[in-house]
Amino acid sequence: MGDRPVQFEILSDQSVNFAFSKFPWVNYQDENLNISIPVFSIHGNHDDPTGADGLCALDILTCAGLINHFGRSPSIEKIEISPILLQKGNSKIALYGLGSVPDERLYRMFVNKQVTMLRPKEDEDRWFNMFVIHQNRSKHGATNYIPEQFLDDFIDLVIWGHEHECKISPTRNEQQLFYVSQPGSSVVTSLSPGETVRKHVGLLHIKDKKMKIQKIPLQTVRPFYLEDLVLADNSNLFLPDNPKVTQVIQDFCMEKVEMMLDNAERQRLGNPKQPEKPLIRLRVDYSGGFEPFSMVRFSQKYMDRVANPKDIIHFFRHREQKEKNEDEVNFRKLVHRPAAEGTTLRVEDLVKQYFQTAEKKVQLSLLSERGMGEAVQEFVDKEEKDAIEELVKFQLEKTQRFLKERHIDAEEAKIDEEVFVKGITSVVKLIARLANESGFPIGVANRKGGRKGV
Repeated sequence: MGDRPVQFEILSDQSVNFAFSKFPWVNYQDENLNISIPVFSIHGNHDDPTGADGLCALDILTCAGLINHFGRSPSIEKIEISPILLQKGNSKIALYGLGSVPDERLYRMFVNKQVTMLRPKEDEDRWFNMFVIHQNRSKHGATNYIPEQFLDDFIDLVIWGHEHECKISPTRNEQQLFYVSQPGSSVVTSLSPGETVRKHVGLLHIKDKKMKIQKIPLQTVRPFYLEDLVLADNSNLFLPDNPKVTQVIQDFCMEKVEMMLDNAERQRLGNPKQPEKPLIRLRVDYSGGFEPFSMVRFSQKYMDRVANPKDIIHFFRHREQKEKNEDEVNFRKLVHRPAAEGTTLRVEDLVKQYFQTAEKKVQLSLLSERGMGEAVQEFVDKEEKDAIEELVKFQLEKTQRFLKERHIDAEEAKIDEEVFVKGITSVVKLIARLANESGFPIGVANRKGGRKGV
């Protein structure tokens, strides 16, 4: 907020860029607001739209006039990305954005050519094309990430969110010939190796088709240090047959932690706002017949010196490799399966498949197939327990308004009862049918990583 005038103008159709918003225009052009630095943001995987109205946290900030939420795609069948066209002097920027979409679904849509990026008709080669995306960049599975080669090659710079490791310096993709900048998280969110990299933000300078990112190190991030210790690699220090080997290992780990604390003290930046207690993680591989020691006493010694005293040490061991089977595999007996058969089924696909094959008497009349699919998906994937009920109530109110506007005589209570009962009954039968056909229990994920069957 402020009185300083904004130096750039928007040339694109804002009703298209912000079509999903209750305020389909950029905030600094609102006569009721004084905006000096307009903020444009896409949503991530922790604040993605949910519920019957598809609301997210950024919508609240948009309604307050604080940010400009863009890059939202309402369709699960096709994504069409229209850029926000910005101009300042002779420099023109085409800002593309795509909020978080489940990686497997987006991967499949890219493969099926269902993602389109529109380009300006005038002066096509004069625009600096920047794409903001929030997806897995590193490979977590066969289709649980987005390869860089999926993106269009006319892009000049990709700002890649979601990944936590700071790789803010642009790296060139030699295949697509664009640059990728991965800012990473601004704070340590997990005790993993990628979080040990120094945190930065960047100031991007663009003139015509040239760009430069000025790295700005963050001064108030809690320090984090991580080291690995493989006990089997120190056979001269640790002997599994030694009755006191556990105490020897504990003493050695204490020395390691003290060295990490000394290193943290030496590298303090001197900023009074920087947290004093560092995060320390020592990963100990105790494979080879060793036993872990108790962390209760160990952690008590660092209660006042470390931010995470209860999980300083992380014990793990590698699984023993099974002996290779010497029997030869008869490849002639292997059955060829099409690629489509090996893909993971998604909830919305099962819903669509169910209603395509269902009898006419059980087809939906008031509830839409698309809305049903999205509601069941939110119930399953996002633990939104009220998603199905919200969908039914939303469609119920919509139907009642429709009848009232046309002055159709109908008892509202009767409509309420019929729609609600039929809607809930259809959903329950649908979930049960999907569970049986898919061969696994469909339910919401519990906090321990399991699933609660329906």
